[in-house]
Amino acid sequence: MTDTIRQRAEAALAEVEQVSAVVLAEPTDANAIVPLKDADKPVGAEITKRMAEIDMSDTQSIVSFGSNAQAELQEISQSMLQGVRNKDVGPAGDSLRGIVSTIRGFSVSELDVRRKRSWWETLLGKAAPFAQFTARFETVQNQIDKITEDLLSHEHTLLKDIKSLDILYDKTLNFYDELALYIAAGEEKLSILDETDIPAAEAEVEKAPEGDQVMKAQELRDLRAARDDLERRVHDLKLTRQVTMQSLPSIRLVQENDKSLVTKINSTLVNTVPLWETQLAQAVTIQRSAEAASAVRDANDLTNELLTANAKNLRESNKVIREEMERGVFDIEAVKQANADLIGTIEESLAIADEGKARRAAAEEELKKMEAELRDTLAAAKSRRDGVGDNAGTAVPGA
Repeated sequence: MTDTIRQRAEAALAEVEQVSAVVLAEPTDANAIVPLKDADKPVGAEITKRMAEIDMSDTQSIVSFGSNAQAELQEISQSMLQGVRNKDVGPAGDSLRGIVSTIRGFSVSELDVRRKRSWWETLLGKAAPFAQFTARFETVQNQIDKITEDLLSHEHTLLKDIKSLDILYDKTLNFYDELALYIAAGEEKLSILDETDIPAAEAEVEKAPEGDQVMKAQELRDLRAARDDLERRVHDLKLTRQVTMQSLPSIRLVQENDKSLVTKINSTLVNTVPLWETQLAQAVTIQRSAEAASAVRDANDLTNELLTANAKNLRESNKVIREEMERGVFDIEAVKQANADLIGTIEESLAIADEGKARRAAAEEELKKMEAELRDTLAAAKSRRDGVGDNAGTAVPGA
């Protein structure tokens, strides 16, 4: 780790401690919905102010009742969502895992300079173990520097997120309180409508001349419909308030996770990475000492191997030379084998000749026998005078 990165990491520690020390407020009974009749003067004034936003003759004012309270919260949320879309969700954790996997990339067997390279390494021309170890150490150092820079960047981003979550939490809590005021204002308005405005409108319908009753009745229906719309709007605001209350611990949970991760990142930068670098430096020094000792040992081993190999080679070559000197031009065993093969060849030739002579004599007897059988057959055919043997018998000698 460079001095610049180390100084930045130490400077960030103070900011980490600062954001970790912030304690956020939690919803209490003071945030509960207070009816207008039970509210103190300042709260009562705020409820009355929000009641003035309701115009029962304007449907849009009823539908949008309470929406102004969410405007500032929506701006904060949109700003944070924009940041979430533009950043990777898990790079900080990946960087932490990257350091561990990089350090674990060192294999104890690869540090052994006496290890024989595999046939695959020889085929690919891979570097010898120590050369490979040295090259890998240089790569690891560069990787650690890069990862520490990434971690600092992620730490800075997380700190910004934590501060933004503080603002979002405060705005959400304010929105929660605003919703209580709007709900109280809506319920008070519904009470006035049910107890005063609607009964008054009903009385006007009954008192109106017959020609105006239809118009007054329609105004009464419109007032009742607007009252129902307001009641539904107040119900929606109550649901929104409940969801808002649930989002407060969610924000706290995300924020606590970010704080934990920032603390872990800072601890890794300030404590863990320098320790790893120290251990790596020691590993290189130890390996160089082992290499020097191994070189001396290899030289001594080579001398002993040469002495032993030369004595062995002298003995084996002397044996071969003396044996060749005592051999004759022809080995007696080879002469005996050649004589036996020659005798065998002559005997086989005589046996084959005798066998051929016997086969020819047997064949000659068979031919004579077949000729006699044919002559007798033709003679018998001629004696019957049926015309078959008259011509055929003339072709056989002596017939």
